[in-house]
Amino acid sequence: MIVGQDRAVQQFASAWGTRKLHHAWLLAGPRGVGKASFAHAAARRVLAEAAGPPFDLPGIDTPDSHPIVKLVEAGSHPDMRQLARLTNEKTGNLNRSIKVEQIRELGEFMGMTAGLSPWRVVVIDSVDDLETSGANALLKILEEPPANTLFFLVTHAPGRLLATIRSRCRRLEFGPLDDDAMTSVLEAHAAGVTGAERAQIIAMSFGSAGRALAFAELGLAKLEDAALAILRQGDPTNARRSELAQDLGKKASADRYAAFLELAPSLIAREARSMTGDRLERALDAYAKARELASIAPRLSLDPAATVFQVGGILAEAAPPLP
Repeated sequence: MIVGQDRAVQQFASAWGTRKLHHAWLLAGPRGVGKASFAHAAARRVLAEAAGPPFDLPGIDTPDSHPIVKLVEAGSHPDMRQLARLTNEKTGNLNRSIKVEQIRELGEFMGMTAGLSPWRVVVIDSVDDLETSGANALLKILEEPPANTLFFLVTHAPGRLLATIRSRCRRLEFGPLDDDAMTSVLEAHAAGVTGAERAQIIAMSFGSAGRALAFAELGLAKLEDAALAILRQGDPTNARRSELAQDLGKKASADRYAAFLELAPSLIAREARSMTGDRLERALDAYAKARELASIAPRLSLDPAATVFQVGGILAEAAPPLP
């Protein structure tokens, strides 16, 4: 069940019900609000309903016991392709982009006859990750789409896509989730989080369920408290930022370090809403610095401990002056 995106569900379900629908759907919105989940749910619905046996569920829901759903979940449905960045065999890390070869293989898939029903589905998560040659190759496919083929293109930054790709898609908007939807997600998938922690996580997740679940898993509520202490009270002895750096500089803390880099600018932005005058100016300057550092640190493989210490200094710059 897709939580908090009723309008997108209704729009697609209505179109699918007529079987006269656009061949390409651009799922646009912030990270972590359910776009990929929607794409996979819609794919399951299309393939299961097209192949049978029939079922009676609303929207884009499908029964978990349906044989087609089981094939989709196992990644073995012959009429579905899912494209994402692949793991680099040499480094063990994800490639920086979806390669053009993957799109060319998709073209070969288009030349095949559908096996289990007249319909085929392609999910690309995310289309933002296509290299330039791959984007151009995808455009050619979208320009002459095979009959009864649906494309679900997940995008976090639709403005960066080729205008010609955007023009060949029907766009579905996915907005940040409200607090009730966020609570439902956390209650379902992070049952061990207390009510107080849940409220804190929701406040720092800005409507992103994906971010909230990651924060819950990594125990970032305590990190937020430590960062807010610096932001609100300063750090004249460097003790607070030193403790953070020691904690997040360990190899075992790599995921928490990455999440902290994402969290710090968001905290400054949130706190800045209640600021005025000189302090607001300093907060905006700190936000720009924190965001830039969070962006370049992973790319340049900067030392985590030193980076966290520097972020702590940026937070301290936005703190109120000492009496």
